[in-house]
Amino acid sequence: LIKDSNNIVINVDNLSYSGNLLSLKDLGDHQNYKFEYCDINNAIEINKIIQKYQPNIIFHFAAETHVDRSIDSPKEFVSTNIVGTYNLLQSAKELCYSNISKSGFSFKFHHVSTDEVFGDISSDDVAVSEDAPYKPSSPYAASKASADHLVRSWGRTFDIPFIITHCSNNYGPYQFPEKLIPHTIINALKGNKIPIYGDGMQQREWLYVEDHAEALIKLIYNGAVNTSYNIGSSEEKHNIDVVKTICAHLDNLDYPKPKNISSFKNLITFVEDRPGHDKRYSLNSEKIFRDVGWAPKEEFQFGILKTIEWYMSNKEWWETMLQNDYLQERKGLGNV
Repeated sequence: LIKDSNNIVINVDNLSYSGNLLSLKDLGDHQNYKFEYCDINNAIEINKIIQKYQPNIIFHFAAETHVDRSIDSPKEFVSTNIVGTYNLLQSAKELCYSNISKSGFSFKFHHVSTDEVFGDISSDDVAVSEDAPYKPSSPYAASKASADHLVRSWGRTFDIPFIITHCSNNYGPYQFPEKLIPHTIINALKGNKIPIYGDGMQQREWLYVEDHAEALIKLIYNGAVNTSYNIGSSEEKHNIDVVKTICAHLDNLDYPKPKNISSFKNLITFVEDRPGHDKRYSLNSEKIFRDVGWAPKEEFQFGILKTIEWYMSNKEWWETMLQNDYLQERKGLGNV
């Protein structure tokens, strides 16, 4: 977005435990980029920012996303994912109403949701389409489902043009270390045990983060409004296979192994499964291809190697993130 000189990008973030401006240091003092420190739970301040900049597009990424944390502390997820979304929608409504008479003003509210709102499906079921019924299993998924309903209702009642996207599991550079792939890579690099929930046969669809970003941009420019889109890769993997793939790559890269192990796979340990753990997610992404011609470019076999090499080369970044008190308390059991 910033490479297009016609855009001014305002990044609003409360820099909670998973946020760090180190991730954006390459932007420097780019003239098309501005940062605003704010929490979307602060309705007054978020409204001031939106009124100040008068954006024509709001990408709503802000959310508590880690399922384990939603089980431990669901209140935070209700607050940020539901009330925070409400605050943004109210500010968007005020923005639209105040500009309704201005020629040339157009607005879109792009709400980034998750495949988890549809709940899990069996191994025999076909991939879910955008009109599948909601069956959220965790407090996280339920809070995102609630946010989706708020967006749709503000669109219907208050005429706020919106797009909702349901994306499969992302992976790639800069992902916070509590997620499965960076968690596995970092534990292996440190010589720590790599915990796997249950039997590790949970099945997820993995999408490289750059592909997701491209899909969002294509949709905001060319997608239909007041509808939803699935964004998936069709590359489904069992968690245990993802972890074994990472270990095999590290073995092949000749990264120094801890003493007394012949392979990084020896670090894998199975732990008690978490409550309500969904077995499988799978998205039918035909609609986005049909409407805007998007399809993922990065195959998992190549994307995962690029991701491993990024974490190997950016130890300073993830060591800074690991200083967070929450991860120290959890001792690395943040597997999704």
